[in-house]
Amino acid sequence: MNEERKTAAPVSPIAVGGAQPYVEKSNEIISNADGQCNLQAAEKSPEGQLSGEAEALREAKVRRGDLAVVSMTELYETVYPPRTPIVDDLLYAGTYLFVGAPKVGKSFFMGQLAYHVAMGIPLWDYPVHKGTVLYLALEDDYARLQRRLSGMFGVESADNLFFATQAKTVNEGLDRQLENFVQEHTDARLIIIDTLQKVREVGGERYSYASDYEIVTRLKAFGDKHGICLLIVHHTRKMEAEDSFDMISGTNGLLGAADGAFIMCKKKRTENTAVMDIVGRDQPDQELTLEFDRERCIWNFQSAETELWKKPPDPLLEAVNAFLSEDRTEWQGTATELLSLLPDMGLQPNVLSRKLNVANSNLLNDYGILYEKGRGHERSITLRRLEKEN
Repeated sequence: MNEERKTAAPVSPIAVGGAQPYVEKSNEIISNADGQCNLQAAEKSPEGQLSGEAEALREAKVRRGDLAVVSMTELYETVYPPRTPIVDDLLYAGTYLFVGAPKVGKSFFMGQLAYHVAMGIPLWDYPVHKGTVLYLALEDDYARLQRRLSGMFGVESADNLFFATQAKTVNEGLDRQLENFVQEHTDARLIIIDTLQKVREVGGERYSYASDYEIVTRLKAFGDKHGICLLIVHHTRKMEAEDSFDMISGTNGLLGAADGAFIMCKKKRTENTAVMDIVGRDQPDQELTLEFDRERCIWNFQSAETELWKKPPDPLLEAVNAFLSEDRTEWQGTATELLSLLPDMGLQPNVLSRKLNVANSNLLNDYGILYEKGRGHERSITLRRLEKEN
């Protein structure tokens, strides 16, 4: 594996205050790019808050048990927090299962991933976005972690990679423990829970669809609230299946509630080669072939069976990227003013604004440009090119 210290991909950590609120018309949920990853750390900007009257109306509806609905117009008029990758084309903010048979090498890969994210080192050919990592190694002790990691990476350490070998279960208060961690570490980007069984309740219904769905949903609610990635390690069942995702131990409720899953399997336990199937809502399905380096205890990339599909360039985003040159890293004005400065797009100002609202994640992840939208009769647009991570 290439250990050359490359720069991370040019996306700065983004934060948005609090969980996603109910939305009123023309409400913009604005991102804060001042070096924060998780959502807990950032305070809501004035643009991200509902008006007092509208907010009170929403809360009254919720208390009555009514639906707090959002119209299609409101949907398009809102700027939602962009979803940023942890590892480009591989792992995004959200809640994912990482599943494999016992002793297949899951914990070695978790250590490898945690180290690369904490250091900002590309994982194989996948660019990595640096951030603080918490690894709950609940089946290990600190001495074993020390031996494993020093064998994998030597004694070069990452100050932003943290470990815990004990944690509460979900019902006992794991969310409060994680909450305290992300409040203290505002650039938290990845939390690994190894394993699911260590944080779930033991009971007669632990393999029911409802209980499986509930535990992942509760963990997902935390991850979504803070805009970080939760990677939950789990085991496969003993019975073989044609579809690798049917190998997940428990019911379909686990995968149904998650944003995606990684399935690592070997044909024979003694082999060095493993196949990793990847499926998710925010990344393309892939099948990777990996080879385990037994001397260094790291996984090396061999091949990818599924070629990544790349979305064709968007002419509007290309034009915005060209407009925001090195000499002009920030611009503010109205949609009408922006249209006058771009090549003829054949768009009306309100259509331009909606297109940028919808494409704000692509603008950030693909071009490193933060898009913000203000309030008022002449709602302003702010475009800012973010500095590349070192």
